[in-house]
Amino acid sequence: MHRDILVPAHLIETSEMTFLGPGSDPNRITPIQQMIASCSGAILTSLFVTPLDVVKIRLQAQKHPFPKGKCFVYCNGLMDHICVCENGNSKAWYKAPGHFTGTLDAFMKIIRREGLRSLWSGLPPTLVMAVPATVIYFTCYDQLCAALRANVGGLSEQAPLLAGAIARLGSATVISPLELIRTKMQAQKQSYGQLSECVRSAVHNEGWLSLWRGLGPTLLRDVPFSALYWYNYEWGKRWLSTRCNWGESSFLVTFTVGALSGSVAAVLTLPFDVVKTRRQVELGELQIMNLPAKVSPTTYHVMKRIVTENGVKGLFAGFLPRLIKVAPACAIMISTYEYGKAFFRQHNRERAAALLRAGP
Repeated sequence: MHRDILVPAHLIETSEMTFLGPGSDPNRITPIQQMIASCSGAILTSLFVTPLDVVKIRLQAQKHPFPKGKCFVYCNGLMDHICVCENGNSKAWYKAPGHFTGTLDAFMKIIRREGLRSLWSGLPPTLVMAVPATVIYFTCYDQLCAALRANVGGLSEQAPLLAGAIARLGSATVISPLELIRTKMQAQKQSYGQLSECVRSAVHNEGWLSLWRGLGPTLLRDVPFSALYWYNYEWGKRWLSTRCNWGESSFLVTFTVGALSGSVAAVLTLPFDVVKTRRQVELGELQIMNLPAKVSPTTYHVMKRIVTENGVKGLFAGFLPRLIKVAPACAIMISTYEYGKAFFRQHNRERAAALLRAGP
């Protein structure tokens, strides 16, 4: 008969450290496992949030129809898309306005008339571009945060803020040329197969730096958002778990704190989001008319123009739609990511314990 073997905790931890690598914390997971967890979160976020934004665009178009040749920005939780209207219509994200009485009515009529798949219009380019960027961003954040806490002990409280800002700075800079190229491809109706020609044309006509046009407003929006989000998230997670006696990685804690942290960061960075949207739309419309892109005005000048035209409240345009979009997107993304990390931690522990029981 075989008997259960009781393994001392310190031996299990030693085995886990051997399994994960020399000098590793037994509670940490490998970068590959972090990538898988963040990839799962990004896919789920896109799947859940895309239908909400499709319905929002249809309802918005019903009240204020988009004129021919104009652009608007569509975002499905992870990624902004520039949409071009032709004869009041656009094949992918926007169709002719229907007669909807509300959100639920819009859901039902879109499904009945166009099929269930139409609620996920625009999902493929998001999965192609935004998911890899999200994977890089979340993995870099975790690695940087752990490194800062280990090497700068006195600033461990500020580690999430610094790691979030640096991770977003890196991922936004890497993805910026692809964002610009994608905007041009959508405006000029080019396929992904014409990507290399699009890159060569942009570099030949405007130089390499043109691929990073519009990076400034993106960084002004995304870097503070990321810093605020991660700082508030880590602090809120500790506070709520202590207050309610729940585990920090529990689904309810991560979902609630993720939504609240995302909402706070979204509100505080909203003026920069308005500027970024304005510049994205202007760039898209220049591409439609085949006009050379003008030298972009600075963020300050765009803000000044918005205030002159619409007053200070113009800097906070779209407050409610942004909040409704960002809160669930952040909540779904972070809770899925944390669940994935918890799963891999448990998997690593069980595997290490099994290896130890098996013996040499």
